[in-house]
Amino acid sequence: MPEGTSQEQDLFIGIDLGTSGCRAIVIDQQAKPIANQALSWPAPDVHGAEVQQDARIWWDTLQKLLSQLCRTIDVEHVRAICLDGTSGTVLLCDKSGTPLAPALMYNDARATAEAASLKQTAPPDSAVHSASSGLAKLLWLKQQDYAAHAHHFLHQADWIYGQLSGQFGTSDHNNALKTGYDPVGKSWPVWMDSLDIPAGWLPKVVAPGTPIGSLSPEITTRFGFPADIQLVTGTTDSTAAFLATGASRPGEAVTSLGSTLVLKIICERPIFDTESGVYSQPCGQYWLVGGGSNSGGKVLRDFFSDEKMAEMQTALDFDHPTGLDYYPLPQTGERFPINDPDLSPRLSPRPDDDVMFFQGLLEGIAQIERQGYEKLRQLGASWPTSIRTMGGGAKNDKWTWMRQALLNVPISEPIHTEAAYGVALLSKNSMQK
Repeated sequence: MPEGTSQEQDLFIGIDLGTSGCRAIVIDQQAKPIANQALSWPAPDVHGAEVQQDARIWWDTLQKLLSQLCRTIDVEHVRAICLDGTSGTVLLCDKSGTPLAPALMYNDARATAEAASLKQTAPPDSAVHSASSGLAKLLWLKQQDYAAHAHHFLHQADWIYGQLSGQFGTSDHNNALKTGYDPVGKSWPVWMDSLDIPAGWLPKVVAPGTPIGSLSPEITTRFGFPADIQLVTGTTDSTAAFLATGASRPGEAVTSLGSTLVLKIICERPIFDTESGVYSQPCGQYWLVGGGSNSGGKVLRDFFSDEKMAEMQTALDFDHPTGLDYYPLPQTGERFPINDPDLSPRLSPRPDDDVMFFQGLLEGIAQIERQGYEKLRQLGASWPTSIRTMGGGAKNDKWTWMRQALLNVPISEPIHTEAAYGVALLSKNSMQK
């Protein structure tokens, strides 16, 4: 028996398709992590607003990861696999699932004309209005020459499910949200009929955590999985990370301090507000309400290395605010709590003291976090009863204390911080219903 595995226990695999690579976590029946593997992949190709990547990179990397993972666990005890993908990363495929062109990544913003058109067509509470939405990208893709050969429009996670099962054309509520799917009516809405989307392009959509079939015989044999192993629909990477924290009741919130700043809170009813970049996703019997700012770790890394930031943490003095009043953005444009594509970064004056500048940036991001939760409260959410923090910024204890004082909300440790753990839980729970 490979070291670290649980004897005679059912096992469940969660796979996170992240922005820089993929990670897999295996849990047992008690939700205890017993194995994990991670592999990186190259950065996407970036040309201005165009951000794309060859989808075959994801599949090649995932196969290597599964090969490594399966050598560390009792493969015959794996009952289900579930995965997440980056929201809004999409591609067109032919009938066999072969990509017709590189995938458009979650932050690809070339579809500006299509987004402008959707503002005249889509309801104001839809999540499709930005140029980076899945639906805006679909309309852009529809105009390309290769679209004549398309059979499937798929999100990143959908395509990988197809590679694993040999069957393409299924998605989940959360990945499909920004492609126009109505999570309240649980259907593709009637207003989309006017967009002339080719028949059959849109996937069938089911709830996260739904068993949708088995692995293909080829994949089952290659990795040694049992013949009855199930594939379970997942969710977006940010929602999977939320599930991993253990937050489960209304009022419980999660702040992700990663490359960007993402706030989410559990509510009893959905809230949609395009003007401020707020959307909702089903979360069991509740709704996950939130928004994402372009501020976050990326703007910090534009000025300092991780090593330099770790070195400066001990010198931070939040008892003496800098008064710099920054709005830290890596470039022009903001989504939430201010939805303004023309909002400029506010990063001056820059003091000569690097520690003061670093502290000013952290203060600015914390103020955006507070503004974000205030915006959610204005729209009908409660003020958070607790906040779990994840992402690289969660490791900065002084910043955590400052944020807790600013928000006047207890900030606690998440149960887990990896999105792969969140979809592993979905996998386990789907098999134990």
